[in-house]
This record gives sequence, C-alpha cells and structure tokens, in this order.
Amino acid sequence: MGKNFKIFCFGFGQVAKYFTKNLIKNNFNFQLISTNTVKTEMKKIDDLNFKSFYFNNNEFDKDLLNELNSSNKVLISIPPKIEGDLVLKTFSKNFIDNKFDWVTYLSATSVYGDKKGQWVDENTDTKPSSERGLARLNAEKSWLELYKKNKLPIQIFRLSGIYSNENNIIKRIKMSNFKMVNKKNHFFSRIHVEDIAEILKLSLKKFEIGQIYNISDNHPCSNEEIFKYATNLMKIKFPDKIEVEQIENSTLKDYYKDSKKVSNKNMKNKLQIKLRFPTYKEGL
Repeated sequence: MGKNFKIFCFGFGQVAKYFTKNLIKNNFNFQLISTNTVKTEMKKIDDLNFKSFYFNNNEFDKDLLNELNSSNKVLISIPPKIEGDLVLKTFSKNFIDNKFDWVTYLSATSVYGDKKGQWVDENTDTKPSSERGLARLNAEKSWLELYKKNKLPIQIFRLSGIYSNENNIIKRIKMSNFKMVNKKNHFFSRIHVEDIAEILKLSLKKFEIGQIYNISDNHPCSNEEIFKYATNLMKIKFPDKIEVEQIENSTLKDYYKDSKKVSNKNMKNKLQIKLRFPTYKEGL
C-alpha cells in the first residue's frame, strides 16, 4: 500500500486523533477529513490542516458528500443509537456506490455481555446485557450485512476499555474522591489508545475484508487489582469501597454488569502487533 491516500473520519475522538498522530509521526502522506457536531471549519492536528464537516443526527453539511465520495479509507467511531447506526442510516448509498479500500468500524466488547469471568474470543456468542452493548451489536450486524451484499471492504474492531495518558485511573483518583466498587471476581479488559492507533496503522497493510478483531491488552483483571497498583504508585491510602447498588452513574453501573476476559489472540496473530502497553502496569 502506498502512502498517498485520503481518509474520512466519522467522529474525531481520542482514537481518531491518536491514529492521525501515528500516521503523521510515521511520515504517511495523506489527506484527512472529519466530522463534528457543531459547525464546518478548518482544523489542525500537529502540522496537518484538515476540514471538519458538520454532521449531527440526520443533518449534515452537503459539501461533505464530495469529500466522502473521493476518499479511499473510512474510519467510523461515532457510537450508534439503539435505533440504528447513524452513519449507515445517513450514508449507506455512498458506501454501496463508492470503491473504498478500507472501512473500519469501531465497536466494543460490550457486545459479549456477561460471561461470569470466562474468556471470550471473536467466535463467542454475543449476548449484550446493556442498551449500549445491544446498539453496538445491531450496528455490527448492519455493517456486516452491507459487506455480504455489496462486498464492502469492512473490518470491525471490538475495543476493550480505553485508557490513555490523559484519561486513566491515576488521573481519575486525583480529580475526585474516587471510591472502589466492591464486586468480587469482576474481570475486565483494557487497551491503551496508543496501541489502538498502532493497530489501525498496521491494518492498513494487513487488511482482511469482513474480519472482526478483539482489541485488548494481554492481562484482563479486576478493577481492584488496578486500584491497588495505582494507589501504591501514588503512595496513597486505598480508597473506600462502595457497593454496585450505590453507583449513581448509569454508564458505570452498566460496566459492572459484565465480567469477562477478552482474548486478543486473533489480533496478535493476524496483525502481528507487539503491544507497547501489554498490561496496565506499563500504561500507568
């Protein structure tokens, strides 16, 4: 694959930003177009100028159509609604009519639901236990249907819990009176955003149409294990514990519904990634 291409990012959150920075750092020659929910404007990331088009619900700047239709690659990171995937509902004709060579949909491991702490891989039954997980699964099915009917060159990344230098447990402990949730045998997986960006870059060359990948580090574990490690690093007292029923945030409460260990064997075997942050210890 040559380095001259044009990528259209639906949404430009932390994953898309780190992916773009990775491409710039590795001297890829590319054009970037993105969307936002406020207004169409020129933006800059590092030394790269790019245009970000207005797209919110079913309203969008019509000028983005020419940019989408002339792109080679598309990254979709806008979370779906329970009634369907916003990008697919609004632009399905563009995905059918155009000859993209790389389309990546960012999903989440919440599609698996609760597995009582057991391992899951890409062949595990998907039984989401939250509305967000169900929305993700429905969106995946819609994208895969388009792939099967129209040979859409899509891959799906099921992302584990994302953390970064800007957003991690140490920062959250510093910012608030953080309390540990008391739930035994609750396992979850995570992935550093820099590793996601590297995996996305590698997939530009190692692309397999219709492939689904779990994107996770090597060490699923309990939240308590990470809390203990973080508080030891910070040399502070281990936080007070609360029960799941005391959680007020609905997103956080949904998170504690599911316990599973996410296998990343398919990702490592097919994309040949060597994780920079193989466990939370390197990341923190």
